[in-house]
Amino acid sequence: MDFSSFAQQFGQQLINGLSLGSIYALIALGYTMVYGIIRLINFAHGDIYMVGAYIAFFATTSLNLSFFPALILSMAGAAVLGMVIERAAYRPLRSAPKTAVLITAIGVSLLLEYGGMLIVSPQPKTFPPLIQTQVYHIGELVVNSQQIVILTVSLALMVLLTYVVQHTMIGKAMRAVSYDTDAARLMGIDVDKVISFTFAVGSGLAAAAGVLVGVYYNSIDPLMGMMPGLKAFVAAVLGGIGLIPGAMFGGILIGVIEAMVSGFISSTFRDAAAFAILIIILLFKPSGLLGKNVREKV
Repeated sequence: MDFSSFAQQFGQQLINGLSLGSIYALIALGYTMVYGIIRLINFAHGDIYMVGAYIAFFATTSLNLSFFPALILSMAGAAVLGMVIERAAYRPLRSAPKTAVLITAIGVSLLLEYGGMLIVSPQPKTFPPLIQTQVYHIGELVVNSQQIVILTVSLALMVLLTYVVQHTMIGKAMRAVSYDTDAARLMGIDVDKVISFTFAVGSGLAAAAGVLVGVYYNSIDPLMGMMPGLKAFVAAVLGGIGLIPGAMFGGILIGVIEAMVSGFISSTFRDAAAFAILIIILLFKPSGLLGKNVREKV
């Protein structure tokens, strides 16, 4: 392979990786926000992404909604689901050992997956073509309209989330609760309300990722959240779990690495590459690339 063809393929895989990575980043944000607030790895988060995709599917096929109304309805539905899960499954166990909460999260994940198969059938469904496919050429590089929409929507949601966390009262309350829950409660912050809001925002972002994947791949199924959910968790750990910029950075990086592995080595190795990165990071920098080492009491 000469340098020209290598550069062309590298640029093309970079474009593919950025669009894929932005989806991982949206899911990883939910993982990292929940962990940052209550130190819970919410393994059901990938399945909320699946539920979001199905809400958009039925919104477009049954209600004939277009892309943006379906996206908003999906995010709202997933936000409500996230709050219900937090209220019903996690809040009663808030003072329980972490192992019990972790097992509960796995149970909620399985409940959503197999409940989904019972309700919508295990067969994949074809996602309606909500965005007309157009192909643009930038030199020798190719970008399609779906990739542009994915990047634009993902970037807009990340900017909105950053604004909410950094410049609003609820965002300041989220940061206070993540820093010291007891002190935040003594200062008059409604901790339960903040945690519920965090689940709602994280679930809404996951649903947006599910809709974008449906638009991009034109196919959804009840188990579609398993692997992207795990990779988004890897992305959150890679960037530094508990850090919002870390989740964005980790998601983009995992997407780019996965695209490069698919393009230059083999697509069958791309899933293994993500978990190989997780092992390497845990071995050499367990706090993540952007995280700081913090001692925890046992």
